[in-house]
Amino acid sequence: MARYDRAITVFSPDGHLFQVEYALEAVRKGNAAVGVRGTDTIVLGVEKKSTAKLQDSRLRKPVELLRIGDAVGFYDILLEKLTVRKIVNLDDHIALACAGLKADARVLINRARIECQSHRLTVEDPVTVEYITRYIAGLQQKYTQSGGVRPFGLSTLIVGFDPYTGVPSLYQTDPSGTFSAWKANATGRNSNSMREFLEKNYKETSGQGTVKLAIRALLEVLLGPTTKRVLDAVSALMTLLILQLSGWDFPPRGPNEGNSLFGSVVESGGKNIEIAVMTKEHGLRQLDEAEIDAIVAEIEAEKAAAEAAKKAPPKET
Repeated sequence: MARYDRAITVFSPDGHLFQVEYALEAVRKGNAAVGVRGTDTIVLGVEKKSTAKLQDSRLRKPVELLRIGDAVGFYDILLEKLTVRKIVNLDDHIALACAGLKADARVLINRARIECQSHRLTVEDPVTVEYITRYIAGLQQKYTQSGGVRPFGLSTLIVGFDPYTGVPSLYQTDPSGTFSAWKANATGRNSNSMREFLEKNYKETSGQGTVKLAIRALLEVLLGPTTKRVLDAVSALMTLLILQLSGWDFPPRGPNEGNSLFGSVVESGGKNIEIAVMTKEHGLRQLDEAEIDAIVAEIEAEKAAAEAAKKAPPKET
């Protein structure tokens, strides 16, 4: 194997390009990202890593449209006053989430934005989601068959509304340059687990239902063992409450014992998740921590209620 992973243009005897597989491994070790397509809403969610104490906070700042004039006419350029984000606008109606190497993402995003604006300038029409997906996938594939370069260690989820039909779309690309359309998909860390969760729970939704499904998929991966431990504790408290109502006697509990466990899930979820919602009318909107916390609290309350209903003693007939 060692002889065949030193150059991107060399196939191994069994047909592998090891540099591409290494790039896919970089994606699998990157942050988790999920995309869910609804009937009127598309949701992108990513894992947000904590920042060092001395690092500037990566708070959301508005994206400005700078209008530039030249000999041809006026056109708009997207300027983002921010360092690195994992959910970004490519155009007014198209957004991208990524998993993998941040530096590679910055380069690919800039190339895609330039292509979107060049298309507007040349054709005088916005790009379709499929067009920009093909462009990004083609760029990724180009870097798998040329000497002296390496593949992008990056997988993308591209969403948007068709500017002509208004139909929502969700595409995924990977370092090999392949792309495909999805109803819901995940990439990055533990993407297989998220994809299995989406396969079991996906249904055509709209509005808040689409947002909830994306957050639930991320919580399955991000909070994994912690979520299970806390939910088990919450379920135990709910069971004790049901038994107390049934006549069992237990020592009194403090007023905040259950709430402290429950609150830890909500706080952890809101601070570690970045969610963006795209609609045809309003474009891309990033949810703030308070909005995410409220949705996470609602999801956890529904889970606790469902667990309590399962463990409740059967009603006597």
